[in-house]
Amino acid sequence: MWLKNKIAIVIGAGQTPGETIGNGRATAIRFAKEGARVLLVDKRPDSAEETARMISEASGEASVLGADITVEKDCRTIAKTCVDRYGRIDILHNNVGVSEGDAHTVDLTEENWLRLMDLNLKGMFLTIKHVLPVMQAQNSGVIINISSTASLCSQRTLAYKTAKAGVNAMTQNLAIENAAYGVRVNAILPGLMDTPMAIERRTKEGGVDRDAIRRERDARVPLRQKMGTAWDVAAAAAFLASDDAQYITGILLPVDGGLSARIG
Repeated sequence: MWLKNKIAIVIGAGQTPGETIGNGRATAIRFAKEGARVLLVDKRPDSAEETARMISEASGEASVLGADITVEKDCRTIAKTCVDRYGRIDILHNNVGVSEGDAHTVDLTEENWLRLMDLNLKGMFLTIKHVLPVMQAQNSGVIINISSTASLCSQRTLAYKTAKAGVNAMTQNLAIENAAYGVRVNAILPGLMDTPMAIERRTKEGGVDRDAIRRERDARVPLRQKMGTAWDVAAAAAFLASDDAQYITGILLPVDGGLSARIG
């Protein structure tokens, strides 16, 4: 098992309700299957409890903590709770991200700009800020930030792309800043994924059938013209969290079926 005896925090371990599984839940389950004990953090602890139940059914170990990552005291509590429960922090997986409320520049409200920056960028900064002292003291640790290929590719909306580009820059800066401590920091850039956050929101906003949305998104993916799933993101995260990736830091890894290769 890649992560045997490791302690992992998964931020955003619940998910939006829907027909498929979300990135955070899939990654938490995969980490547990690889042998990690997982602290499941979510603003909606009832959803994280469902993730914990799924992990328990697969003979894994997890516990739940309700927290809002846009509030610094909550992020301080996340780090403290993990150390109190498990003694250390080996992996921090930052999965929270939203694009709802984004718009073209002239239509984007200040309120939505600030909300999207808080949720997509500030929250990651705060969780990392409070986990880093533990990892630095250990002289080891792995941080994985979920960005998006929207940070690289042409985008019809502004705030989400800008925030995720900030995640990329933050990831690379943190990788250099913490290399001397043996702390690795990488980002995963999912492309078009068949997750509840992607499909359900578009169904709600456009009043369009889910299968129609899936067909349109599938057609845009170079590799087999098929979207990825949360399990593809989870597989990449498990590798980056493992000792097999011990010489990898500062990378921005697209998991996108070749979508971002079109910028080349």
